Amino acid sequence: EEAARLEKERIERELMEKLEAKVSLYATWEHYIACDGSPDPTIPQEINTFMNLCREDQNKDIQLVVEKGQQVLNLIEKLQFFLLDTPPSEITEKEIVQYQETILELQNLLHQKYNEATEHLLKTASMYEDSDTGNMQAVIKDKNVTFCIWANLKKKVRYNILKFLIEVKPAFILQTHNPESKESTHHSKDNVEELEEEKKAAEEPNVPTEEEAHSDERKVGKKSHKRIFYVLSPQIQEENNEKEDEITDENIVDLQQFVPVGGVYHIDALQLPPQVKQVKNWNMVELLDSGLEAYRYPPEESDDTPYPPIQITLQLSDNVIYCEEPVIARWDPAGQQWRTDGISNITYETQKSITFEMGAFHTIALLQNVHLNMPYQAWELRPIGINEALLTVTTVFAEVQIQIKVLFFLKTLKDVLSHLTGRWMCPITLRKVLKEAGVNIFPGEYSYKYVSVNKKAPLTEVRAYQQMALVASAFAFGWSKWNLEAGQDQVVFKVGEHLKDDFVKDWSLYMFNGQRALKLKITETSEAFSKELEEDSEFHSTLYHMLKDFASKEAIDRVSTANFLFIDVVFQLLLATRVLTYS
Repeated sequence: EEAARLEKERIERELMEKLEAKVSLYATWEHYIACDGSPDPTIPQEINTFMNLCREDQNKDIQLVVEKGQQVLNLIEKLQFFLLDTPPSEITEKEIVQYQETILELQNLLHQKYNEATEHLLKTASMYEDSDTGNMQAVIKDKNVTFCIWANLKKKVRYNILKFLIEVKPAFILQTHNPESKESTHHSKDNVEELEEEKKAAEEPNVPTEEEAHSDERKVGKKSHKRIFYVLSPQIQEENNEKEDEITDENIVDLQQFVPVGGVYHIDALQLPPQVKQVKNWNMVELLDSGLEAYRYPPEESDDTPYPPIQITLQLSDNVIYCEEPVIARWDPAGQQWRTDGISNITYETQKSITFEMGAFHTIALLQNVHLNMPYQAWELRPIGINEALLTVTTVFAEVQIQIKVLFFLKTLKDVLSHLTGRWMCPITLRKVLKEAGVNIFPGEYSYKYVSVNKKAPLTEVRAYQQMALVASAFAFGWSKWNLEAGQDQVVFKVGEHLKDDFVKDWSLYMFNGQRALKLKITETSEAFSKELEEDSEFHSTLYHMLKDFASKEAIDRVSTANFLFIDVVFQLLLATRVLTYS
């Protein structure tokens, strides 16, 4: 029996390796036939050549830079997907470091190009002068990104940007997934004199936390009295699950508990570059080697003179569910961490906007508790067709319905976030977009520290998900209150044969410990928990054989012909949501 088991495992392992090799070859082939000129980001020679050519490209037209930037964002996303999707046995530590460094280089390249294009545009600020106010007002956009730039060319503080910001939608959000966005407004107190302002914002894909390091690389200049406000959101960060150290400073954000949602805004003051002048038939401009220069606020020569705080108003994105008032944090480049100190006078208008004040310019993020939707109130998995099922997870704030075939389809999400629903996604993409939208139903490695969980033995839980996935093409499963009473070594759930796309009529309770499955005599409405078996039933080693005792031939036939890819994706989703522990 042991030899037969080992041989079976060997055959299964070989089949899986062949399947994974096919997937890898398919991805390579897809890249090849795309023939779009983009490099393979996993090949150092190709990606290094691409980045060098980008750096040498002297074209600073903002429209072309935005188009090229989308290609850079696609390469970053490919690398992130590759890091998340590749099994640990198939990627070396050296390759992981290489891809992370490439992501950082691409991110820095993107911001370098954005800054060069912004500087080039600001040199010709007078070309965009508004006839009514005399200020520079420019909106540059395509389907993915929007740049809104304002400058007080008349050097009169009362010519503020607020009217322009309100009228120009979408303003100051540079989107990579959704062209619709909200404006973010930001202004200084009225007694700051001769204020030059320019704003720009960006929202980009998730990249590792260490990549925020570039945010303080810009030089601080003191020579000019002209000032510009500059808003740029470098990236949204993933929570760092590797850091187990206890955080003793209450001002430091715990990224295992909080995650940025709705974008990250890099706010800085910049000097307006020398303007283009017309001399006879020539356009002349002074060229500076320093590039786009930052201006320190408060200035170093202030001699302890009190400077007014900077007031920021951020219009909240429609593409995020803010389940409660977000936590505002600033990035500390020296400590490589998010901090909540230095931010005051916060005013929150539910689901609309948030206003706050800072003493200096910082990278800002709105963070939300990553475990707000845990523990779940209920869950249900039911088949809705051949190799097709629907998982419904009910939380305090949302009801998430995920349709399953060999991919995931976000069917409904409490009638909100319509930009996410209606498209098929792979498991990694589904987790990414839901977390970015503020609806996280995927526990992390350390989530048990922050959520009151219904602790179960890991082996029992994993085997339960395997068994459930195996029969999910013909049987529905649901949450049972008795799972809380069954102990760590047992899981209890509702099961019902389900071959038609309607509600489940007949539920029974089953208990499983990873090695033994049995049908319970109690029902969901019983007064007390009991492990007594249903009359005329016996236990089996697997859930499949247990259900076979009571199932119809049609149900068993459907289970036996279920596609293995469908079974696998159901298992992945159950394992990712961990409904038996986090409900």
